[in-house]
Amino acid sequence: MKARIHPASRPVVFRDRAADTAFLTRSTADSSRTIEWEDGNTYPLIDVEISSASHPFYTGRARVLDSAGRVERFERRYGRTAAARG
Repeated sequence: MKARIHPASRPVVFRDRAADTAFLTRSTADSSRTIEWEDGNTYPLIDVEISSASHPFYTGRARVLDSAGRVERFERRYGRTAAARG
């Protein structure tokens, strides 16, 4: 890596507001707010709206759309012959 062209990476706490969880990781993001972490040190705090702790894909609460019902409704409304005419 070239010297002096990369931003400084440091420990930062990201807090997920939806799941009310926080995690400590390294980041180049900057924040004026701070939080005292479990280890007694103070780190910059960045609030996020969604993370893996609250995202439906990671939590398993994803909704499955009824795509078959939509197709049937379309065929009922417009009929199969409209698609055959091309």
